[in-house]
Amino acid sequence: MASAQVGKYRSDLAIGVNGGIAINRVTFNPKIQQSMIIGPELGITVRYTCEKYFAMVCALQAEVNFSRQGWKEVPEKGNYTYQRNMDYIHIPFMARLGFGRERKGVMGYLILGPQIGFCIGESDTRTGEWGDAVNPYDPEGPMINVPKNPEGPWQHYNLGVEKKFEYGIVGGAGIEFSHPKIGHFALDGRYHFGLSDIFNNGKKDYFGRSANSSIVVKLTYLWDVKKTKDNTIR
Repeated sequence: MASAQVGKYRSDLAIGVNGGIAINRVTFNPKIQQSMIIGPELGITVRYTCEKYFAMVCALQAEVNFSRQGWKEVPEKGNYTYQRNMDYIHIPFMARLGFGRERKGVMGYLILGPQIGFCIGESDTRTGEWGDAVNPYDPEGPMINVPKNPEGPWQHYNLGVEKKFEYGIVGGAGIEFSHPKIGHFALDGRYHFGLSDIFNNGKKDYFGRSANSSIVVKLTYLWDVKKTKDNTIR
């Protein structure tokens, strides 16, 4: 009866570390002319493999990562630049579907799942010609520091992250090399699509959309803490 089962039971637990780069931008509406910036992403990884279904190895993978997000404005005509860096703790919860060798050899895999995060800090860098100006939305308020000839929206230059909690979807693909004595080495590429905004988006607010998005390339090393006792697993 056991040989007739479609799924084959697994109970493998592996933990490890990961590190790589995140290529980031923020989707704004109204649009802001910008280029992507590259920041670090690193953290810890936990993976639990629960079943092999036909040729597909099914696992759950969770991470806790430090990630630097943001964007850089490079106007076509203005004599200034602006870059915002935002530091996040990201926690993705992903389903992982692998095809290939589990314990000795090469496996390809797909990952997909939700991701939550929290902004723990931010900073900006400004170059070129900037100066104080009266805020037309608050003429009696303090002066604001803006470019002398801004090409587009300027409301965000003196506006900090208003929504520190973030949520979105992350998905990607990768390849893993495994060896029973030295562990697992995985290299993957991912895309993070933010569903939340960094600024308020009510009727009285300027931006209707201000969401992070990033392409992440990272290397992960995992060590087996618990392995299913089955000599037929390859």
